[in-house]
Amino acid sequence: MSTRNNNTPDDLSPHEEGVPHVISVSALNRLARTVLEAALPLLWVDGEISNFTRAASGHIYFTLKDAQAQVRCAMWRNRAQLLLFRPENGMRVEARALATLFEARGDYQLNIETLRPAGAGNLAEAFRRLKEKLAAEGLFDPARRRPLPTFPGGVGIVTSSAAAALRDVLVTLRRRAPGLPVTIYPAPVQGVDAPRQLCAALGAVVRRAKEDGIELILLVRGGGSLEDLWAFNDEALARAIAACPLPVVSGIGHETDFTIADFAADLRAPTPTGAAELASAGYFSVRDAFAATNRRLHQSIARQLETLAQRVDRCALRLNARIPTPAVLRRQVEGIGDRLDRAARSLIGAQRQRLDALSSGLRQLNPDAVLTRGYSIVRNAEGHIVRSAAGLQAGDVLGVQLGEGSVDVTVDRLRG
Repeated sequence: MSTRNNNTPDDLSPHEEGVPHVISVSALNRLARTVLEAALPLLWVDGEISNFTRAASGHIYFTLKDAQAQVRCAMWRNRAQLLLFRPENGMRVEARALATLFEARGDYQLNIETLRPAGAGNLAEAFRRLKEKLAAEGLFDPARRRPLPTFPGGVGIVTSSAAAALRDVLVTLRRRAPGLPVTIYPAPVQGVDAPRQLCAALGAVVRRAKEDGIELILLVRGGGSLEDLWAFNDEALARAIAACPLPVVSGIGHETDFTIADFAADLRAPTPTGAAELASAGYFSVRDAFAATNRRLHQSIARQLETLAQRVDRCALRLNARIPTPAVLRRQVEGIGDRLDRAARSLIGAQRQRLDALSSGLRQLNPDAVLTRGYSIVRNAEGHIVRSAAGLQAGDVLGVQLGEGSVDVTVDRLRG
């Protein structure tokens, strides 16, 4: 009885007895690749880069070598664009790779998943040194940190437009402060070019702050490894945060993740959602205070009415003891009823005035109050607030937020 390996190519099927077993070159290479990948799982390899080439497609190719041997390596574009550094010839690296065989040429090679500078703890050491350097310059001095505005007129969010963290922040702000204007300034949050583009996004917030009504910046991204978060350990980004004229709240990674950007920011939140909670804390607390005041008002009225009712009961008992004439009793009851009615109306009126004052104050703090008076907010296709006809063109599609609902409009012509 004979058995057949499921990985055996068709060219390796049994032949008749006495006939030589012959396979094609492609079948041989395919079998060699299958055996090689099965025998060597994904692993880390240490070596020095040589013959480095970046193809027009974005893929990179190089040789990884040590003193005794070398191996060809390939890293596809979707992996290469996430690197946190620029590989160069002569650089010693650690590669997480899958050993395989390129069947067309019969070349043994490594398919690289990720690269990092060689040496355990290199990133942690770089983090420590940069933190100490900037701390010595006073960049992290608590005295230079500014308090957050209690009721920011607008919030600018710097993060990747595709990040899950952005969705978490928007959901939290919509729930806690639905009338708070938000503008998104997109930038990649991972990769070798991410720090530069994050700095550029911060600069865009500062330049457009008055136009977009921004008074507070949220710098956020979701969790990840030290390598994933490395863009936020960039010196230039830390200096840009410290020099920013607007308060900056960082919400990067999880609660246990700390980056240089966290130390440079005016306030660190443990998560992106936490950053949104800090930005909306003032509006949220006013809403809670209003609800609490309303409860206390109703309780106070109820207690006053109970007290007055007890006084009526006591008066009734005294009247029964004296057995007054019906006419006298009627006058006394009517007098007490009148006083009770006046007292209740006076108390309710005073409490209503207090409630109206609180309601008026809350309405003044609500950005939607302006819309209900006939105003509207116009945003362009990118979601930015339009404050001037300059820069608009006929045919542009705009979103108009009204006091109730919103509409999309198309620019027909420009005036003035």
